[in-house]
Amino acid sequence: MKILFATLLIALLSGCATVDTTPQIDRTYTAKGQSSRVKFLVLHYTVSDKPSSLKILTEQVVSAHYLLTDDAVPVVYGLVDETQQANHAGVSYWKGYTQLNASSIGIEIVNPGFTNGPDGRIWYPFPQAQIDRLIVLIKDIVARHHIPPENVVGHVDVAPIRKQDPGPMFPWIQLAQQGLVLWPDGAKVAAARPQYDLQLPDVTWFQQKLALIGYLVPLNGELDTPTRSVLAAFQMKYRPATIDGTPDAESAALLDALTAVVKKE
Repeated sequence: MKILFATLLIALLSGCATVDTTPQIDRTYTAKGQSSRVKFLVLHYTVSDKPSSLKILTEQVVSAHYLLTDDAVPVVYGLVDETQQANHAGVSYWKGYTQLNASSIGIEIVNPGFTNGPDGRIWYPFPQAQIDRLIVLIKDIVARHHIPPENVVGHVDVAPIRKQDPGPMFPWIQLAQQGLVLWPDGAKVAAARPQYDLQLPDVTWFQQKLALIGYLVPLNGELDTPTRSVLAAFQMKYRPATIDGTPDAESAALLDALTAVVKKE
């Protein structure tokens, strides 16, 4: 009887033992054909001050991987780990990719954006200390994820109909000088300008050039609202003095020079 009881007790205890459910994965081999899931870096402005920005980006559905403050000594807050998806791009498109939240890192920059005055919109500049800190952050991110310059974009680039950030006051040229964004050669722009002053290309030409850069634009030959929005986004980045989305000789020369670089990539 004692032997039977002991046998039953051992069987019962064995059944209660913790089972190791950890997957046994052998990491001896590593595939050569792999890359970072991060393909794009998207820049935004917050349209609010630092406290409001922190509250919105940490307590609401919208989020970003990083928040860069406008303090005298700017601070970079890491709000979402780079391995996780942040909700910053929304409905978006760039170079054939859609819904860029899944394939991008988002940086929110504390900046009021704009206010509407009697003479139109008043846009707010970015402190130089803030831009200096941003450049350091971008260099680190693009190096680790091998993000090419043509994939460092603004929210307006990937969602031109509904977004304007980081706006025409954002100094893209400073990022270009550090090799962080694609930029047209000034000499090539100047050389191309005279022919477009004499005769401006048709709308289809502008649409095709914008699509080649990466924008989602209709290819219908019509100067419709989506086309104007995309052209305005391009102007905001490369020729912020006039951002009305109207095809003109300067925009054509910029597109000509820039797409010549894109073709070489």
